[in-house]
Amino acid sequence: METLESELAAARDLDVAALADAIESIGFECTRCGGCCTGYAPDEPGGAPAGAGVDETGGDVKSEADDDTGGCNGGDGGDVDREPHTATVFPDEVRRVAEAAEREFGEAYDWRDVARPMPFGLDADAEGDPVGETFEWALATDDCGDCTFYEESDGRGACTVHDARPLICRTYPFSVALEGTSQPMGEAVDEAGVVRAHECEGLGRDITRQDAEELAAALKERAVRELEEAIGVRDGYDPGASDRADGDVVVFDSEGPKEADGTPVDGD
Repeated sequence: METLESELAAARDLDVAALADAIESIGFECTRCGGCCTGYAPDEPGGAPAGAGVDETGGDVKSEADDDTGGCNGGDGGDVDREPHTATVFPDEVRRVAEAAEREFGEAYDWRDVARPMPFGLDADAEGDPVGETFEWALATDDCGDCTFYEESDGRGACTVHDARPLICRTYPFSVALEGTSQPMGEAVDEAGVVRAHECEGLGRDITRQDAEELAAALKERAVRELEEAIGVRDGYDPGASDRADGDVVVFDSEGPKEADGTPVDGD
C-alpha cells in the first residue's frame, strides 16, 4: 500500500526532462480562452449539468446580464446556473497573491479577498450558509463563479496577478499520475508517461522545448507541494478545532486549522 511519504519520494524523483518529453508529445499552447479561469455554463466540458451550479454558500451562481460586459466572462449574458471555478491555492500562495494584487491595484488585499474555503465536503445550514470542515483553499470567485483575478478584453483572457499565480494555474492543463496529487477539471483526455492532460483547447499545439521544460519543472514542484501539504494537513489535524472556532467553517491546511477568513483557530 502506497503512503503519502512514498508518493512524496516518487514526486521528488520525477525527472523534469522526461516530464518535458511527455508535454512535448502531447503539445500545448495557451490560447487565453479563459476556460481554466472561469465558471462553467451547463453542459460545457468540465461543467455542471443544468441546475447543478452552486457557490460555496450552497446558493445558485447566476450570470449577471446587466453588468458592464453584458454577462459573465465566457457566458452568454443569460440567467443560467454556473459551476464556480475552483483552483486550489496553498497558504503561502494566498499571501503571495495578496501582495501581488496590492501592487497591481494599489489597495490592501486580505485573506478572504484571495481565497475561500474549498466548498467540496462542506454542508449548508438552513439559511444556505456553509458549515463544516474542509482541507483546502480555493481562489476567490466573483458573482459569476469566475476567478476574481481574471479579466477579459476583446475575447482574450488575462490574469491580473500573472507572475504570482498559484502552481495549479501555472501547470494547467497538466497533472501527474501520483496518488495524493490533484487532477483538475475532471478526467484526463490525453496522457504520456505519468503526465495527464485535461480538457483545454490549447492541447495538441506545438510547444518549444524551453516552455516544455519550464512547465515540467513547475509540474514537478506542484506534485511535491501537494503531497507535502497533504502530509502537513494529516499530521496537524485537530479534531477539536471546530469546537473552538468562532465561525461555522474550519479549513485545515499545512499551517493548522483556520477560520474561513484565514485566521488561525486558537489552541486550548
